[in-house]
Amino acid sequence: MTAQIIDGKQIAAELRTRVADEVARIQREHDLTPGLAVVLVGNDPASEVYVRSKHKQTQAAGMASFEHVLPADVTQDKLLGLIGRLNRDPAVHGILVQLPLPKGLDTEAVIAAIDPAKDVDGLHPNNAGRLAGGLPALSPCTPLGCIILTKSVHESLEGMDALVIGRSNLVGRPLVQLLLNENATVTIAHSRSRDLPDLCRRADLVYAAVGKPEMVRGDWIKPGATVIDVGITRLPSDDGKTRLVGDVAFTEALAIAGAITPVPGGVGQMTVACLLVNTLRAACAIRGLPPPAV
Repeated sequence: MTAQIIDGKQIAAELRTRVADEVARIQREHDLTPGLAVVLVGNDPASEVYVRSKHKQTQAAGMASFEHVLPADVTQDKLLGLIGRLNRDPAVHGILVQLPLPKGLDTEAVIAAIDPAKDVDGLHPNNAGRLAGGLPALSPCTPLGCIILTKSVHESLEGMDALVIGRSNLVGRPLVQLLLNENATVTIAHSRSRDLPDLCRRADLVYAAVGKPEMVRGDWIKPGATVIDVGITRLPSDDGKTRLVGDVAFTEALAIAGAITPVPGGVGQMTVACLLVNTLRAACAIRGLPPPAV
């Protein structure tokens, strides 16, 4: 058996099209243009590429895009001052501070300073608490993308056994809450978990988000399971170049799983698309409009 490859690029493109349609509708019906502000501190090359991608896709969806680039030695007070101004700006409905921040800045304080209604990264304690309580909240983009990818294979996740490997605040913990909201039966595993291969072999749905390249082997996978690979690591290849791999040994798992996301071309494609979804949802909520149809 060869697994179905879940095409994150295509699913993300379809999602961005739906977002653009909804943006056009609320502009037409309510004279509202959702606005996303991205704050980049320093000049990390990977972050710069990611911010450019966000800017391009935000504009392509018909939204307003605001970029704020600050030097790596910016003070905490100046960064918090900018966030305060963005909180008060009626043209801005979503605020994202690109992480990680340079050393010397208090990441938790920066996240806490963002207006929860504009926290499109879903990291503010208010949104994390609402998500944990099963209440409506802005959810972190990568876990939201994982759910959308999974539901491209399974119409309902109700009663399915799901294993989340990794307990980060950005992916693992919120993903558990989103799966519970889908009525899945959820296990969360981490570096201290015993017999991880056995836990994997019981799972209908496996989410690998630990940042350890090819840690999850093919013989860990239950035949027919759906595998969502969140990890991405650049490794040297035999030809002297580099290659991108996920947390799952893809070739091994491909022969056993029922469906699997590739790396690249899987989860990563969904993250920015879900950022646009969150910005659209935030804009509608702030204006007091019904939730958008996306």
